[in-house]
Amino acid sequence: VQLQASGGGSVQVGGSLRLSCAASGIILSVFRTSMGWYRQAPGKEREFVAEITDTNRNYADFVKGRFIISRDNTKRRVYLQMNGLKPEDTAVYYCRSTVMDSWGQGTLVTVSS
Repeated sequence: VQLQASGGGSVQVGGSLRLSCAASGIILSVFRTSMGWYRQAPGKEREFVAEITDTNRNYADFVKGRFIISRDNTKRRVYLQMNGLKPEDTAVYYCRSTVMDSWGQGTLVTVSS
């Protein structure tokens, strides 16, 4: 399984970004079971951000109401729409196939005030 994250960049407080994760070498059933986004801020441990399963979307409390996870099964892509960005959202964002325990290379998001 290969996961390629993209879409990161630098934005100001309150701005928006849309991250994309392209998955290859993964069968549809595994892709649909669970895909997630995580992040790691400088000097901190990697933490869960959001997950999309076959039936649910789950979010960390600190992004509820601001971030939306979605996917395109045909394209094997997972998206993270990030709105209302805050400086504390600054981190490298990673996508993950939960079932395969595979990680992408990460994409950097920087939010400045």
